[in-house]
Amino acid sequence: MKKNNIIYIIFAVVCGVFLSCSTEDLDPSLEQSKRSEEALNSVGDMEGLIKGAYNRLTSSGYYGRDYLVTNEVRTPNVFSNGNSGRFITQGEFGYLPSSTYIWDDAYGVIAIANILISRDISTLEGSEEDLAYARHIQGQAYAMRALAHFDLLLTYGQQYTSGDLGVPYITGFGTGDDFPSRESINSNVDNILADLQSAFDLMDEDFYDASKEFMSKYSAKALESRVALYFERWQDASDAAEAVIDSGIYSIVSADNYASSFMDDGGANSIFELAFSGTDNAGSNSLEFIYRGGTYGDIQVLENVLSIYDADDVRNDILGYEGDLLRNMGKYPDRASNVIVIRYEEVILNYAEAEFRLGNNAEALEFLNMVPEYRNAEQYSTVSEDNFLLERRKELIFEGQYYWDLLRNGRDIEVLNINQNITDPIEYGDYRLAYPIPLAEIDANSNITQNPGYGG
Repeated sequence: MKKNNIIYIIFAVVCGVFLSCSTEDLDPSLEQSKRSEEALNSVGDMEGLIKGAYNRLTSSGYYGRDYLVTNEVRTPNVFSNGNSGRFITQGEFGYLPSSTYIWDDAYGVIAIANILISRDISTLEGSEEDLAYARHIQGQAYAMRALAHFDLLLTYGQQYTSGDLGVPYITGFGTGDDFPSRESINSNVDNILADLQSAFDLMDEDFYDASKEFMSKYSAKALESRVALYFERWQDASDAAEAVIDSGIYSIVSADNYASSFMDDGGANSIFELAFSGTDNAGSNSLEFIYRGGTYGDIQVLENVLSIYDADDVRNDILGYEGDLLRNMGKYPDRASNVIVIRYEEVILNYAEAEFRLGNNAEALEFLNMVPEYRNAEQYSTVSEDNFLLERRKELIFEGQYYWDLLRNGRDIEVLNINQNITDPIEYGDYRLAYPIPLAEIDANSNITQNPGYGG
């Protein structure tokens, strides 16, 4: 019998972390689940395991490069020049079902999160403070489970193709549901938001990590503001963003420090970032190598980007020429730099847009203008969908979000080939706005429905 791929991913993670597995022992079971949970005897064991989940997020196939670049190369910000043959297929919307893309890494994160969440911490060794920290780690696990499912939903869900299917939402290991089916989009969103609330409730401000390299209470709220905004739950988005703002922990980086903020880890505007170092990084598969021409340099900035910024806007400072090629020179400056997943400026814009959607235009305009005020840029006189799209493009460029901003606003997508020629646009609703479910999953699990347009 063919092995269900999601379950195999989960089992492989458990085997890799805890178990000595044989070929006769490939079917996940309740007994294996029990053994994996019992292998976590102390808060130190839990801390070691949660670091494995963060490490999975940093994979070059996920936040270490591919997820951010694949999103960005499908926007009018950049294109793949084919220098090393990378990201041409993604930029031209020619993906194949044989690609697993983020599927394996995301479900690997989820597998680790589920092991941690299912552990009964009352039986752990240690003091009361140790147990409190264990609960904090479980809160991080809930947040990571939510983030990974959110990324999967955005990538494989049918919300932009007029369908209703999301992704399998996996909350356990060895629960008997070895062949999960795809759940509805709304069910996925409900579960993601519920996990983020659980994360917020479990995490303790006493364990706040100043490096920003681990999830915290307010990184869960910041992510909640993003999820709710993307799926038009305006009040939830506003409330979550307001909680982050009211925490008083974060601030918008100043104009003078804008460019340098991407070189410094754990800045005042960073809410959650992934750790890289001189000895622990993606090397030639890093964001630095794909954006800069001294190495691969496939991802080249389109000249139209220069026109979106005012002359004195400090965001111009992250752009630069290598010869006659416009490049992203400021974000992801080297392979040892941390990758910011969410920062305070986005939360401000999330709050502003949510207030706009709720009809509170004065509040929306005040917060929309907070970002350009700190960028030496012209402020807005009115709020509109176009103005929010423009400011988000300016501020969050190269961070992999503008693609989703275009889609959630029902916009068509321009497609550029390696010669910078615009081909026929991808109209909103086109099947290519959802990635194909990996063929390995389709072949292994008859309960999984393939997205239209990819066969199966």
